[in-house]
Amino acid sequence: MKKTHKTLAALTALMIAAAPMTALAHCGACGAGEEHDHAEEAKAIFPLAEEAGFTTLVAAVKAAGLEETLTEKGPFTVFAPTDEAFAKLPEGTVESLLANPEKLKKVLLYHVVSGSVTSEQVVKLKKAETLEGSNVAINAKDGVKINDATVVKADIEAKNGIVHVIDTVLIPADL
Repeated sequence: MKKTHKTLAALTALMIAAAPMTALAHCGACGAGEEHDHAEEAKAIFPLAEEAGFTTLVAAVKAAGLEETLTEKGPFTVFAPTDEAFAKLPEGTVESLLANPEKLKKVLLYHVVSGSVTSEQVVKLKKAETLEGSNVAINAKDGVKINDATVVKADIEAKNGIVHVIDTVLIPADL
């Protein structure tokens, strides 16, 4: 088996393993069971995150004043940390970031890449420039990692981009 096929097989296995996160699924093509037109139902990234229960991420986006950007602009690719990812940060980090909107905005923009980058495209990259201005490293060996974060659910379509769920909060090197 070629390396690319192994990588895609690993990504597919990872996506299947992460399937219990069905709050974002909404049809047979994407996991919920019935066929329908995605165009009418697609939500923008921010409302999708709210609906899916990304409580800490949603609070952070609001505190940083980025909800309009993630609702009306794009396309973007967002590496969205779960609430569990935020809980892994050292005690007081989330509160400190929420109290400092500029620092928080920098951290959040480090999770966003311009354009809609699917998992098929991600696995071909070694790095990606974030809206924060620096690069994240991408490693598609043994699953997909963005820096030290593992992608646990990929290719969640939104009206203004794509969301890949990650298990660790990405922190820019200069913070």
